[in-house]
Amino acid sequence: MQKPTPLFVLCMSATLLMLGVGMIVALLPQRIHKMTDSLESVGLVASVFALAYLLAQLPIGSLSDRLGPKRFLVIGYLLCAVSGLMYFSTETVGGILLGRAVQGLGEAPIWALGPAVLSLAYPTAKGRVIGIYNAAIHAGLTAGPLLGLLITPDGQGRLPFLAFAVLCMLSGLCVLIFLRPTSRPTSHTRPTFGQFLSLLRRVQAMVLLLGVLLYGAGYGVFLTVLPVSLASTNGFGATAISLLFVLFYAAVSLSQIVAGAISDRIGRQGFLVWGMALAAAGLAIFPLFPGHWAFVPLAMASIGLGIFCVASIAELNESAPDSLKGAISGSYYFFWGAGYVLGPLAIGAVSKSVPFIGFVTLAILFGIQSLAVRIVRD
Repeated sequence: MQKPTPLFVLCMSATLLMLGVGMIVALLPQRIHKMTDSLESVGLVASVFALAYLLAQLPIGSLSDRLGPKRFLVIGYLLCAVSGLMYFSTETVGGILLGRAVQGLGEAPIWALGPAVLSLAYPTAKGRVIGIYNAAIHAGLTAGPLLGLLITPDGQGRLPFLAFAVLCMLSGLCVLIFLRPTSRPTSHTRPTFGQFLSLLRRVQAMVLLLGVLLYGAGYGVFLTVLPVSLASTNGFGATAISLLFVLFYAAVSLSQIVAGAISDRIGRQGFLVWGMALAAAGLAIFPLFPGHWAFVPLAMASIGLGIFCVASIAELNESAPDSLKGAISGSYYFFWGAGYVLGPLAIGAVSKSVPFIGFVTLAILFGIQSLAVRIVRD
């Protein structure tokens, strides 16, 4: 019997994981706040995860090029399962935060090495398969909260954490059993640190990675600062904010599927330029739209971010030799993660005195990035 394709295995595994993540992402801050009555402690839920995620990206990417990515994907899913068991069993804030660190270490290879494996398995269709993989991740994130409500309608209890652990374990077993391992580099193609630095020093790579940093910042802003701002300026309630998350995930997912497939045929440059330009335009003009009409330009910005995402990761993987696919993917998500952490902090600080100024500033940076990609490629 023929094994499932790498695309199917990786998408199925990632979707199961993200279903679990979607179930627990809102429960952990509530548990921390109930234990401590402190917003600072709630903030640590995101910070501890992000720090572990960032620190793991570059080492895992480099090691996967030497030892093969499959084992690190399996270890990542198993670490996420361990974190779920920690959430389920712990009674302390320290236990939850330790679980978040373990989860950050676990998710690092899943985000980065999935595209690396797919770029090796589908060399002529990188954009299409990476777009589908990223869409599978966001589909899980979108459906996860709904599944969580089915398990615990009142949002209480610990059963979702156990379900998260089980889903992670199933994902790891799926990869272990069904994913065909990619061939390891031979001795004469074994990557060196000098080769990796030489790749990153290319002007095109540096410009793209700065764009990835901005993409991560935009992604983080959409999920943190923007909903709070819309609640105060546009009268968004809980339902409207939930719809904003669904809109964002759906737009990012669908745009990646379409743009990834087309970019394989006609090239990445137009998508890199116009994706970021579309994000800039949508983010710049949404303050002009009253009430729920703001969904229109924000949907446009979300589509732009999704287009840039799939085009940039496919372009970077295309620029790297097979012996450095893991390293370049790790670099991509290192920059994305840095933007995701630092972007909301910076935009929130800038917007304290003047409403919307932070969003306009980010839109200007998106526009500059679009021009920079155009100039460098020309």
